Amino acid sequence: MISTKKGQEAYSQARQIIPGGTQLLSKRPEMFLPGYWPSYYENAKGICITDLDGNTFKDFSIGGVGSTVLGYSDPEINEAVIKAIKKGSMSTLNAPEEILLAKELIKIHPWAEMVRFSRTGGEAMAIAVRIARAHTERSKIAFCGYHGWHDWYLSANLAEKKALDGHLLAGLEPSGVPKELRGTSKPFHHNNLLELEKIIEANGKDLAAIVIEPARNELPKKEFLDNAKELAKSVGAVVIYDEITSGFRLCHGGIHKILDINPDICVLAKALGNGYPIAATIGKKNIMDAAQNSFISSTSWTERIGPCAAMAVLKKYEQYNIPSKLVSIGKAVKSVWKDAAKATGINIKISGLDPLAHLTFTDKDPMAQSTVFTQEMLERGFLAGKSFYAMFAHELDDVDEYGDACREVFGIIASATAKNNLRNLINGDLAHSGFKRLT
Repeated sequence: MISTKKGQEAYSQARQIIPGGTQLLSKRPEMFLPGYWPSYYENAKGICITDLDGNTFKDFSIGGVGSTVLGYSDPEINEAVIKAIKKGSMSTLNAPEEILLAKELIKIHPWAEMVRFSRTGGEAMAIAVRIARAHTERSKIAFCGYHGWHDWYLSANLAEKKALDGHLLAGLEPSGVPKELRGTSKPFHHNNLLELEKIIEANGKDLAAIVIEPARNELPKKEFLDNAKELAKSVGAVVIYDEITSGFRLCHGGIHKILDINPDICVLAKALGNGYPIAATIGKKNIMDAAQNSFISSTSWTERIGPCAAMAVLKKYEQYNIPSKLVSIGKAVKSVWKDAAKATGINIKISGLDPLAHLTFTDKDPMAQSTVFTQEMLERGFLAGKSFYAMFAHELDDVDEYGDACREVFGIIASATAKNNLRNLINGDLAHSGFKRLT
């Protein structure tokens, strides 16, 4: 059995001095393999990660939580960042690269006229919502999808504890969110116009924005986005697309370019910097200019590394057909799952856009099956779980190796499921399926 002792010891220390153990819920070891997940990395290159114990794994899981679309430690992006560091990453004056990046994003998205930069997706969404509220002088937000940890979003769970359960992560607690925000954020489900219509009927005159993830697990129905835009227009609300995850996966820019429909504001992050912190809130001038009526400002938004990394990423997108490869690799992984399930009799559900694929076990005790899958794939040299985020650094040879391991592990799961002794294979506890407070 592979030893992850050093990683586990480090995580044990972290839990004593870092509330929740990690800065990001999606990287919490309990979400993968409690007690055995490697937890920390020493270095990462391409699709390979070496942990604190010296084990090297090929990453067929969440790929830097979707932020490293090119692969880990991409040499061209690193080169741009090193140049930025040598020139000075921060000063009293502003970095001119933010102007270049703003112009490039507007060139890619001609409907947009102004850009504000931040460094994380969640705060970029908070900026977008603040601008929409400033522009409309209204407070309420209708939304579908997952949009981060800020008060405006999490307040939906003040009105109904499980309001956000259908929007990626279940069990999110609104503790610490002012109760006075109850009722200011109204959730509806993707592709469900009837729910949105009911929200607008009850809150139209107070609605500042309709916030939509245009695609996460599936492409939207064209009429959904069209009609949502018309509904927003009818009450004077701003349309915001959250493309933090979907951006730069299927095309060079936001996925709304493929869908041929433009929002009023769009938020881009994750893949934009290939792991270096950068996020952009882009939009129409008459709306974005409302930022000047509010206070939206942060020191770290003015550093140089993020914009330089983003410019290097965009340059590489112009040189290579990156989205095409991401799609082909994602399709290949989906085929691996499908073939392995068919060969072993395991029942699964495959969902998600091709570069953002999701695997769900649907037999009896699915969480046990998922935990065993992660555990046994780890033994075979792969970081693997319920999601696969394709990176440009993945090659079909890597997928073939992953496929061989998948078929073997699916066979183990099938045999243990048939004998009702699946949980006996698990070395620790079941993986967590949503947000849980750690003891």
